[in-house]
Amino acid sequence: MIIPNEQPKSSTGRPATNIVLVAGPVKEHDRVGHHDYLAGCALLADLLRRTPGISPIVIRDGWPEDETIFAKAAAIVFYDGGSGKQAFLKSTARIDHIQKAVDTGIGIVMIHQTVSFPQEWTDCGKAWIGGTYVPGLSRRGHWKTHHEDFPLHPITSGVCSWNSNDGWLNHIQFVKNMHGITPLLWSGKRQKGSRKGGDDDIVAWAYERPNGGRSFSFTGLDAHSAWFVSGLRQFVVNGILWSAGCEVPAIGAPSEIDQRKLTGYLTPRRPKTPVILRVLRKLAARLVGHRRW
Repeated sequence: MIIPNEQPKSSTGRPATNIVLVAGPVKEHDRVGHHDYLAGCALLADLLRRTPGISPIVIRDGWPEDETIFAKAAAIVFYDGGSGKQAFLKSTARIDHIQKAVDTGIGIVMIHQTVSFPQEWTDCGKAWIGGTYVPGLSRRGHWKTHHEDFPLHPITSGVCSWNSNDGWLNHIQFVKNMHGITPLLWSGKRQKGSRKGGDDDIVAWAYERPNGGRSFSFTGLDAHSAWFVSGLRQFVVNGILWSAGCEVPAIGAPSEIDQRKLTGYLTPRRPKTPVILRVLRKLAARLVGHRRW
């Protein structure tokens, strides 16, 4: 994607609010829509443009060629793999770039598996977003859930109830005493989307960082099909704008889209080779390799 050399202006003539959306690499061989980070970021960019003064920029493959783009951002959104697959954990230099963004008060948003940090980086993750998925302590899985009970917060403005079957990460390990954390959404196998699941079932939260700056995390959105849910789209768009320091309208930010267009964002994929076929191919290769002519 081409990044403009000059900061764009809004319709009012004032500098636009830049939001950088960083999409992790999309596997070539996979189900269409599964972990399609690029499609999700492209959709979010189109939705965010509907708010006057917002200028979204989409970055492919997990990290920008021009790292100075972060310094011009009001918020950075990461939609990527987890458990060390995040491109921003690939080097200390990249980690330093994110830390600098956090230190200067830039908003940080992490979606789905991006909240899953390797053990050695959990303290860093907590400092950035308030809580992380920690292997051995946290849980993950797919289940049907219903959401209708939303706490009063700018991020929940205009959010309508929804049903979904999504992939979630819960039992998040939060900062001490959950200082600065506002739980926004719950999901678990037993209590579904009810607050009765308690802190263990928190799957989305806002974090007001102690040194300034805002973070928003949402652990759903395993597949692109989740974007068909209007309440979810509203929730995520609101969360990004709030993290960027923008005022979220009482009715919620613009997030409607003709659902017939949603599939147009999908990244083309090649289907995985069935397991039985892969096994047979390996077996055949071994037989051919040992055959005497």
